[in-house]
Amino acid sequence: MKQKIISTWLFVIISVTLSADSDFCGIQNSSFSTGESITLKVFYNVVGLYVDAGTATFNVQLENYNGKPVFHAVGEGWSNSSYDWIFKVRDRYETYMDTATLRPYRFIRNVHEGNYTKYENATFNHEAGSVVTTRGVFKSPECIQDIISAVYYARNIDFSKYKPNDKINLSVYLDDEMHEIYIRYIGKEIIKTRYGKFRAIKFKPFLIKGTVFEGGEKMTVWVSDDGNHLPLRIESPIIVGNIKADMMGYRNLRYPLSSMIKFR
Repeated sequence: MKQKIISTWLFVIISVTLSADSDFCGIQNSSFSTGESITLKVFYNVVGLYVDAGTATFNVQLENYNGKPVFHAVGEGWSNSSYDWIFKVRDRYETYMDTATLRPYRFIRNVHEGNYTKYENATFNHEAGSVVTTRGVFKSPECIQDIISAVYYARNIDFSKYKPNDKINLSVYLDDEMHEIYIRYIGKEIIKTRYGKFRAIKFKPFLIKGTVFEGGEKMTVWVSDDGNHLPLRIESPIIVGNIKADMMGYRNLRYPLSSMIKFR
């Protein structure tokens, strides 16, 4: 069980920050800037004590893709060296997003988890409503995102448009499948993390039941209540124990982190 937990924590951080609104097919970026870097630490708790299990980073740069300006965003995750002898994780997810609409052009997934490896390379044809991979061509909804582009898209959602308990729908591609999920907006609250005390926006994503996570709305996510919508904390029960991921570092935010009330 611990091996499965360590191998899936990066996907958790990515997947739980997804959301969308009625303008999902295109939104103007107002929350992040090129050169931004975010670091999160992931902790596992099974007997009342949280153990430092791994690290995840998210970085975005302005680049050129097929003659178009794009945001090239990369999410990487690795198990801490003390766990490598048990189960070594080195995962990398990439997306190339249109700078005007944040719709993805290309998604790359390259994961190494113990003896398991997987490489996925997908190209999005939004006009044809399809996703092209090395394993074939798959029909997709008009407003499809990959799991990395959706993270950055979600950070531009205007949560002031929603009331507590409102659902926000999303279509996302992964593993040659299109997944229809949602998050439920909970509201705003003050939260204290390992990094500091923040004013935060709180929501719960709907998860599909799997081998590690229970289905339903048991996971909780907090993002900064300022222009950055920076992921601050993720908490969830799992089949055995609990996980928690806290933001522990950042560089080149678009705005000051004005939601922070107190550092540590």
